[in-house]
Formats: sequence, structure tokens, C-alpha cells
Amino acid sequence: MTEQELAECIRRAVRGEQPACGELYQRFHASVRRVAQGYAELGTAEVEDVVQETFVRAFRELPRLQHPRAFSGWLLTIARHHAFALSRGARARERVAEGLAREAEVSAPALPPSLTLERRVAVVRALIEGLPEGPEKETARLFYLEGELSAREIAERLGLGKSAVTMRLERFRARVKRELMARLLAAEVG
Repeated sequence: MTEQELAECIRRAVRGEQPACGELYQRFHASVRRVAQGYAELGTAEVEDVVQETFVRAFRELPRLQHPRAFSGWLLTIARHHAFALSRGARARERVAEGLAREAEVSAPALPPSLTLERRVAVVRALIEGLPEGPEKETARLFYLEGELSAREIAERLGLGKSAVTMRLERFRARVKRELMARLLAAEVG
């Protein structure tokens, strides 16, 4: 678009001719979008807001533009001002969110060790209860729930070799890992 064509298009847009406004939008929207994208704090939706708001303001203020050849710079200045205002707001929202997160960390007391242990025991108990009845369940119950017997002592109590007890405990741990992975994957998909 030549300078003369631009000046004529601006005059028509000032008169409210929608095709002229559309031409200006088509010609300059990519430049306005690039300006907005230069502000890292702005997401895709905010960049689109900058583009739309820039053209709304420009078309409203277009009668005040004295030199049509200054249109491009004037339009991009509007875009920069709006993008800056939005990014400043985004940074402020981010600071508030960070402050609230820190405050929550400070104000939310950590669980007492006894309650943490109680919750862990409940999880282990539920996993063991979910096992089918049999020697693996009995071995896991003795080792994890009674918690006072070593693998050697469990072996003696059950009349097994220590390696058999160790193998049963390894199978239990592998089952727990599989269950945990399945739950994590289900949470990601669901």
C-alpha cells in the first residue's frame, strides 16, 4: 500500500466505511500481534486482546491523527502501551499468587510426625488388605504392620528360609510400585 493509498484508506475509515477499516486491519494486524508477542508475560488470549483493543482504540481516535504517514508508528505505540499495561497486570497477578503461595506455606502448619506416620500406616494397611489371601499377604503384614520383626525372624516364624521372605517382600514392593504407577497414570489421563 502506497502512502497515498494509505491516506485515502484512512480518510474512508474516518468516515466509518467498514471496508476501509478492514483493509487497515488486514494490513497492520500482524505487526500489532508481533508487538504484543514481544511481552513474555502475555499469553495467547492476552495477545489477542492487545490486537483487538489496539484497533478499537485506533479506529475511535483515528479522526485525531493529523499525518496519515504516521499511522503505522502511532498504531504500534497504542499496541505497546496496551501490551505494557496488560503485562504489568500479569506480573502483579503473578506476584500476588507467589505471595499467597508463600503465605500458605508459612501459615499451614506441617503435619505432626505422629499423624504423618498414621497416614502412611493406613496407606500400607490398605495395600496389604487388598492383597489376595496367602503367604505374600501374611509376610507383608508381619513385616510392615507389626513392624517389629526382621526378615530373618519372619522366616523363622513361618518356617521358611530368609531368601523366601525377602522374595515375598520384593514382590509386594513391586506390586505397590505397579499400583502407584497405575494410579498416577489414571490421574494424568482422567
